[in-house]
Amino acid sequence: MATDILLAGAESAAIAGRLLLGGAFAFAGLRNIINRTLLTNLIGARGMPLPAVTLWLGITLQIIAGTMIVCGIQLSLAALMLLAFLIAATPMFNNFWDHQGLDRANRINGFVANIAIAGGLLGLIDPG
Repeated sequence: MATDILLAGAESAAIAGRLLLGGAFAFAGLRNIINRTLLTNLIGARGMPLPAVTLWLGITLQIIAGTMIVCGIQLSLAALMLLAFLIAATPMFNNFWDHQGLDRANRINGFVANIAIAGGLLGLIDPG
């Protein structure tokens, strides 16, 4: 009986975790559609070729992989896709080394938060 309760609690926690983690990416992708002009300009300023295409690839990846995680579909694949996204996006948008003062502190916080999120994604990868 106690084991059943613990297993049910663990399953509920896993679902909640997928909802929070995947939902954050899906929401960010949708939000980035609204901010596409600003983000396209930022990506271009960082020297990326075809900044609009790069942005739309990132948006698509965030929405699709985030939704996959929420739904529990191909978790390892979705987590790897979002890890690749974080590896590209984190230094592009959280380039604290190019800033000073409060802006630098805020970018360091974003950089560290993305590292923590990457840890959560690594936890979704099936070792088998």
